[in-house]
Amino acid sequence: MNDNRFQHIADGTLLENFYKDRNNKWLGILLERYTLLLFGVCMKYLKDEDEAKDATQQVFLKAITELQKYKVEYFKSWLYMVAKNHCLMQLRNAGKIPVSISENMPLASDEPAVEQMIEKEKTYNRLQEALTQLSKEQQQCVTLFYLEKKSYHQIADETGFSLMQVKSFIQNGKRNLKLMLEGNSTRK
Repeated sequence: MNDNRFQHIADGTLLENFYKDRNNKWLGILLERYTLLLFGVCMKYLKDEDEAKDATQQVFLKAITELQKYKVEYFKSWLYMVAKNHCLMQLRNAGKIPVSISENMPLASDEPAVEQMIEKEKTYNRLQEALTQLSKEQQQCVTLFYLEKKSYHQIADETGFSLMQVKSFIQNGKRNLKLMLEGNSTRK
């Protein structure tokens, strides 16, 4: 596409447009923006250009499907996590988990360990969904702090919130996520 008319439109606005009219054109613009990021993430994990290209396309398809189901606020962070998880699953399924990742993970032949990994993945998916249910302020601060590893000061500068507000949004967001996850785990 490479249409410069949409360069100035923020990710959030493109997502809002998509959620309003469900036109995949908006997702296409967003995904095009992050093609190199996605390819880079896939290369980092898969270490093979063809596999990384395939994985990038598969992540695009997964993103389009998932965005139809639920609302995402922070597209770049979310897309990065989708790509990372996709690559890790590919490596796990191929029995090629890199040493840097696998040294803290049990062997795939150990059946309880595989079940543990599947349970962790389910928890991660529940966490992603629960994150979308937080207030916009909590979601923003929690995402910046935990996923983007920003300090309280950086978050305050970026959002315009005071340091006390940032701390409060993070604390309350974390507590709310925990409550939501505990509620989900009892319902499964």
